[in-house]
Amino acid sequence: MHLGLTGAVAGPPGSRPGLRRARVPAGLLDPIAGDPAEDEELAGSRDEVGETRRRAARRRRLALAGLALTAVVSATMLVAMLVNWAPGEPAAREMTRAERDRLAAMRVTNYRELRAGLRVMVGDASARTDLLGWVDWARQLVYLDVTGPGAGQLRGLVQATPTVLVLRPDPAAVPAPAMPPLVPPSDGWRLPTDRRLDPVLNLVFALASDRPDPTDGLSGRWVGQEQVNGETVDVLAARLPGAGPDGRVIRPPGAGPDDGGVPGRGRPPGDEATRYWLDPAGRLHRLATSLPGIGPVQVQLNRADRPTLRPVDALGGRVGLPRALTAAERERWRGLPARLRAAGGAAITVTAPAAIGTNLRGAGWLSWTSGSVYLGVTDLDADGRRTLLRRDRTGLAQIEQDRAGDAEDSPPLPPPRAGWRTGPHRSEALAPLLDAALRVARGSGPPGGVRRIRGDKLAGSVVDVMEAGTARDRVRYWVGRDGLLRRLELPTRGGAWAQLDLTPGRVPRLTAPR
Repeated sequence: MHLGLTGAVAGPPGSRPGLRRARVPAGLLDPIAGDPAEDEELAGSRDEVGETRRRAARRRRLALAGLALTAVVSATMLVAMLVNWAPGEPAAREMTRAERDRLAAMRVTNYRELRAGLRVMVGDASARTDLLGWVDWARQLVYLDVTGPGAGQLRGLVQATPTVLVLRPDPAAVPAPAMPPLVPPSDGWRLPTDRRLDPVLNLVFALASDRPDPTDGLSGRWVGQEQVNGETVDVLAARLPGAGPDGRVIRPPGAGPDDGGVPGRGRPPGDEATRYWLDPAGRLHRLATSLPGIGPVQVQLNRADRPTLRPVDALGGRVGLPRALTAAERERWRGLPARLRAAGGAAITVTAPAAIGTNLRGAGWLSWTSGSVYLGVTDLDADGRRTLLRRDRTGLAQIEQDRAGDAEDSPPLPPPRAGWRTGPHRSEALAPLLDAALRVARGSGPPGGVRRIRGDKLAGSVVDVMEAGTARDRVRYWVGRDGLLRRLELPTRGGAWAQLDLTPGRVPRLTAPR
């Protein structure tokens, strides 16, 4: 069947009749070709649009760079804060019961550990005094080297007990602190007139006790923690060591009745004026306080440095084990007077720290035959003066004279026949020592019980140190194995020990004065 379509147009040759192709614009078939009309419209503004786009891109790049820099700085600051960050210290608070118990037992802990290395700083700046050495709480002994810009006349070596301090001055010592020699020098010790260190040393001795402090009324504050020698310790603020509720300090064992200079005398400057660095075992590592008339005081303890200390002769020498005499020692003791009378006499030297400001040194001769002593005596605290001293049955007499140059202590021979005077004189401090040396050769020897204190050496010879007399009138006799007296010792009024060394043998004729 034939259909006729009105208006049909014959297509090109080869095309199907009756179909009509639609015309498609060329731009729709080319994806990269634009609309000619639009291209013509925008042709004039293309340069302006490109510039706008480039500016927008630059702004985006600058913004991104700023954000990146901000992120880097923030990250750096965060890392630095994390590296250096530490938790804040807890606020100070009242001590707990366990902390009070540890503080109350601190002095017993020191007493049981016996000894410790010691460093004390007294004062500050140009007035600072440094004390370096050891403390032996069991034997109640301190041995120190004293230096620092504020040391003054105390510069040198110091040994002290709770009752007496002796000094071996060394004005030329280097100002830098140094440990004293473990074996102390045997000579040159004296009682100093400067007693500034007494309150400080009393504080050191007060750090030990054979019984704990009462916890009743013990108050204070925990103020923080610190690292000391790699160990974490608590810092406690409380009153002075050993102080009772009224602020007075319990005196250390053996201390005399005078409480002058004792730390804490009267009310201390606040119950929390002292700080303790205390470890979990109750061991004290450091102490800081302030003493009236002294200023700030810091005490540091080195518990790993604990040598055995030897007291010098001025403090009585080494501690021995007193016991009864053996049969051989008893025989030597009984025969001592007769052997001394047979020897006739001895050359003698005297060292007597008699009192504060009176330190006597002398040399001369003793005659048991005539019962007399003749000495040249120098007071170390009175430069340029020498005293000729004579002791016999009539009493004590002296001649005061200037000491020429570096003259020896030995007096001139023959002894002067005139010019002798009697009466009060500082050399009277030697009378008990000289009387004991003369008395030992009389009768059957010194009265009273006798015991052996220890063995010792003197001038290379082995001796037995024997003590006779009462507690208030003690005399020590150093008897050699040959049965002769080599040294005689007795305590002085100043609390130290005086020594009279003897070399038995012939002596010059000691002419009696007119």
